Amino acid sequence: MIFEDLLSNLSTNPYFGAGFGLFGIGAGAAILRKGLQGSLILFRRHLMITLEVPCRDKSYQWLLKWISIKGARKTQHLSVETSFTQNDNGQIKTSYAFIPSVGKHVFQYKGNWIQIERTREQQTLDLHMGIPWESVTLTAFGNNKHIYYDILEEARQLALQSTEGKTIMYTAIGAEWRPFGHPRRRRPISSVILDEGISERIIVDCNDFIHNSIWYTQRGIPYRRGYLLYGPPGCGKSSFITALAGELEYSVCLLNLSDKGLTDDRLNHLLNVAPEQTIILLEDIDAAFASRESTSHQKSAYEGMNRITFSGLLNCLDGVASTEARIVFMTTNYLDRLDPALIRPGRIDVKEYVGHCTDHQLKEMFKKFFENSDDVEVSKFVKGVKSLHRSVSPAQIQGFFMKHKSSTPLTVINSCNDIFDNGLN
Repeated sequence: MIFEDLLSNLSTNPYFGAGFGLFGIGAGAAILRKGLQGSLILFRRHLMITLEVPCRDKSYQWLLKWISIKGARKTQHLSVETSFTQNDNGQIKTSYAFIPSVGKHVFQYKGNWIQIERTREQQTLDLHMGIPWESVTLTAFGNNKHIYYDILEEARQLALQSTEGKTIMYTAIGAEWRPFGHPRRRRPISSVILDEGISERIIVDCNDFIHNSIWYTQRGIPYRRGYLLYGPPGCGKSSFITALAGELEYSVCLLNLSDKGLTDDRLNHLLNVAPEQTIILLEDIDAAFASRESTSHQKSAYEGMNRITFSGLLNCLDGVASTEARIVFMTTNYLDRLDPALIRPGRIDVKEYVGHCTDHQLKEMFKKFFENSDDVEVSKFVKGVKSLHRSVSPAQIQGFFMKHKSSTPLTVINSCNDIFDNGLN
């Protein structure tokens, strides 16, 4: 009875009733808010799928280009991305791509509504690229991860289309590889005429290496291949490697061992993060290091300019931490200056001499520049060059042909003495 009377008195008390009512409303609102927040979290966790792509990821630029072309084309908030493309005739053309700016955008893909949120941290910099840190976050309904795989794959294919039929040249900037210049048209392998059989042997060996990774794995052999092209300057070593990259549908990574900022650790890192399907090219390898036998009485012209060590280079090529699935080409004009440890089997698997023009090269180059010439004219040209009793490089022959590109084959044959004139030597 006492408890019932107390409740009756409290219920009729206007102050207590007002306070209890306010407390009930506040508690109910708090419970409802927490419930909505929890429901939203559960909804996003189980009924929505999110993908974040940071600017350091390789697919970041692919995704931005895909978004600008396939995705949020109707958005009114844009930022510009200026690029340069090279036509087949070599002319550079400027193009502008409008991509969604920083913020949120919504578009539809294969019947799914997707929200794009592009964020930029002004207080955080990407130390390698020197730009503010960015990321793109995609949010869609459902839990099907395959939709994001389709988007990234479409973005990759779209990026490949822009470089289809071209060779990308990479150079080392900091700790990463960046495209150097514009993608170049693939140079036909037939445009570089080496002595008979050299080009064919290298192509066959490269293809055999590329298509037989399992063979290496089963026998416990490191899956990497090293090539050395040596011979006088102007004989087509670098040109052949560029053409070979186009033949294999590979790109080229140019690495300058005389770079003052190159260290053993950075060299090893660069070799390990080289883009897939690339040829790593070390040109004029003799200029970076002197042979150990000659260091006692002869100093290298580049001694002290770089910070990498000879042992560091050897370890990068075939040490414990060296990367696999790699093709390395080295070139030199002076084979005798190279340390035997550098060109031993395992580091250099194939050595080919690329020298001055042989009869075969003279014939093939003459027929390529003067397609309507007959066998008699070809033979006369070869005899004319041989009568000079001097070695001639393919670069000199090409310069000579360029000088007489509007002349007749007979005029060229009668002008063989001009090969060494006008600074062509």
